[in-house]
Amino acid sequence: MPKIIAHIDLNAFFATAEELRHPELVGKPIAVGGTGRRGVVSTANYVARSFGVSSAMPGYLAKERCPELIFLPVDFDYYEMLSSSFFNYLKRYSPLVEPASIDEGYVDMTKALEGVKDPVLYFRNLQAGLEKEIGLKCSIGVAPNRFLAKMASDMQKPMGLVFLRRRDIEKVLYPMPISAFWGIGRKSAPILSSHGIKTIGDLAKMCKEDDPWTRAFFGKSYETVKAHALGYGSDIVSPIPDDPKSIGRSRTMPYDIVSYDEIAPVIEELALQVSSSLKAARKEGKTLTFHLKDSDFKSHSKSFTSREPFFDADSIYDRAISLFTNNYLGTSIRLLGISISGLTEADTSVVQMNFDDYEIYEKKDATKLLVQEFNRRLDGDYLKLLSEVKDGNKPGHR
Repeated sequence: MPKIIAHIDLNAFFATAEELRHPELVGKPIAVGGTGRRGVVSTANYVARSFGVSSAMPGYLAKERCPELIFLPVDFDYYEMLSSSFFNYLKRYSPLVEPASIDEGYVDMTKALEGVKDPVLYFRNLQAGLEKEIGLKCSIGVAPNRFLAKMASDMQKPMGLVFLRRRDIEKVLYPMPISAFWGIGRKSAPILSSHGIKTIGDLAKMCKEDDPWTRAFFGKSYETVKAHALGYGSDIVSPIPDDPKSIGRSRTMPYDIVSYDEIAPVIEELALQVSSSLKAARKEGKTLTFHLKDSDFKSHSKSFTSREPFFDADSIYDRAISLFTNNYLGTSIRLLGISISGLTEADTSVVQMNFDDYEIYEKKDATKLLVQEFNRRLDGDYLKLLSEVKDGNKPGHR
């Protein structure tokens, strides 16, 4: 019997997170990312997207397209806090939860849905509960394997819910443009299109025929691409072990990137994520591995072992950017990743100092989120934190 795999993807996560703690920004175009001349958009809310602002877009270009755009810096401590709440929420539904990145993950719902008469209502309740309790919106794809679940979650945003069965792929999946096929980059799509592979259905047809050109184009990845195009793929969801052997993060680009100005901010973002995860696990490690997948689906990795363990974001970024610049050959990039291995328990004194600061930060934001939730329920701006009260509203002023 096929499994039931859900891919759950937070909608415009970083931007939504900022709207949660800055409710005055709701309805305005905002983007999160680097704010300098070389800054790149990490996430834009849907208002900004209506102006043509998109992820990985240079900040100056985003401002040209949307002069009213509000650019906010990345705050990974805050996002990690919300992300942790998100994944803990999903574990109420199934213990088999595998994070794919900070804002998306796979959930094996096979046992959870046993005896459920209305799966649509079940998942709608999951969405509604996530929004009510944490303030985050998500899109959900439900399918018999990970690939189809991922494709389904991308079909309707925001707050989409799509069930994609193998028997429906010819009707639903095959008419989609080849650029929509997960894993095919901005550089690869035009090449495929020029060889007559304009839709996912065209790709499936070529794979069924074991077309020599298609096989050669995808190389080592061909068998995986073929399985996906025909609706097959892995249905295994692997939760992160309690005592991981390594901690890492990766990011698949929405399109192939090649310039240093686009690549460096992504490496910085990954370094922040990995550092945050190390702190949360109270781990440090001496070996850093930098991962890269180019537009031809070839993977490249370089590692460095240090005398001093990696723990903070700055040291992780410095080594990762060094591995990149010393080995980069100018190819278009589809995926970047950083992982730390050789893990040991982190120095208690160092971790305690960082966690004291983090706990204060977390309590502060938790209080702010609670105040915002009360205001949402009261349908007005009735409660404020003392730190947010303007001079004119302080005691003694009327």
